[in-house]
Amino acid sequence: MSAPEQFHELDYLREIERLAHRLIVEASAEDRITYEPDPPDATPFQRSLNALAQAVRCYHFEGDGCVDGDRPLLRLAAAAVLKPDAMPAGTDEDYEQMCARFGVEPRPEGWALWHTWGGGEQVTMVVSAVATTEGLFRNWSLGRELDPVTPLPSQVALVHRGWSGPMTLAPRGVRRVGCEGRPLP
Repeated sequence: MSAPEQFHELDYLREIERLAHRLIVEASAEDRITYEPDPPDATPFQRSLNALAQAVRCYHFEGDGCVDGDRPLLRLAAAAVLKPDAMPAGTDEDYEQMCARFGVEPRPEGWALWHTWGGGEQVTMVVSAVATTEGLFRNWSLGRELDPVTPLPSQVALVHRGWSGPMTLAPRGVRRVGCEGRPLP
């Protein structure tokens, strides 16, 4: 089977993966998927759906909740990674200036900004979970709605009221602002 003419092969494979993930989301909403071994009465369709779900579940990363079952997930609207050698696009400040603005000391490994809610308000958390945030980005780039586990208190440097700083929208954030499938201005 060859990729349709409008897709390059890698784009075609990404589209198949996106559609497979969408199928898994919908089947999961109907309680048709188990990540456990198939029950004895599973139909061939259910076994195939469970196998697909296990294969495309997500790109795993530290803090994805798969092995941190004792910590709840934290719903994020957006996130950003600040690093000395790689600042988000469109940021006019350098790393040291951004750290000063957020009131944290520059660290060689950088900081992550998590845009979420606390007490019914929008808040920006400055956290040390840079690798977790990069794992989120990898999943978000595939349209997967994943949230990290709630950070440990030692991972939280500061929490600011409101969303501030650069941000990459989570898939749910993209839908909420209505820019799904369109480039931002």
